[in-house]
Amino acid sequence: MKIVVISGSPRKNANTQIIMKYVYEYAKLKNQDIKFINLSEDDIECYKGYDVEYNEATKTAAKEIMDADVWLIGTPIYNSFFSSALKNLFEYVDYKKTAGKVAGMIILAAGDIGFINVQNLVTQLLSYFRVITNPKAVFLTTKSLTENSITDEDVQIRLKEMVDETLELATKLHQD
Repeated sequence: MKIVVISGSPRKNANTQIIMKYVYEYAKLKNQDIKFINLSEDDIECYKGYDVEYNEATKTAAKEIMDADVWLIGTPIYNSFFSSALKNLFEYVDYKKTAGKVAGMIILAAGDIGFINVQNLVTQLLSYFRVITNPKAVFLTTKSLTENSITDEDVQIRLKEMVDETLELATKLHQD
């Protein structure tokens, strides 16, 4: 089973990046066939249509998403929406190559507001790609982080549970 972890914030030193690196390291213990797409470090170009030649980082990220069986997606809430960088990334993904994949999500905000709305928006996007979404998203605030690490043990447990449940769902769906 192939896994891709996506850190959906374009900001350098983003809190989302800290969380998703934690998710990546934990998921890697479960499965070595794993890739990490970090929108704050990877040079993903702005989508301009199908007839444009994109850089290697952009083409590789799209391929890794389409090849993966499981997507673990983290996004910050910006202006009551998920990040535009994350939406841009999915412009490169061919919906004909994604049916039946499974996704889990982590949503990060500065305060305790907007989580369900953003979860619904991400779920709608993933539904377009015919991806089955783990309904148990992890909602976090920036209060969960101290000095560039996750110090809240409850948050660590919730992140691990989401990864485990998403992988279990994928395993059940892909059994022949």
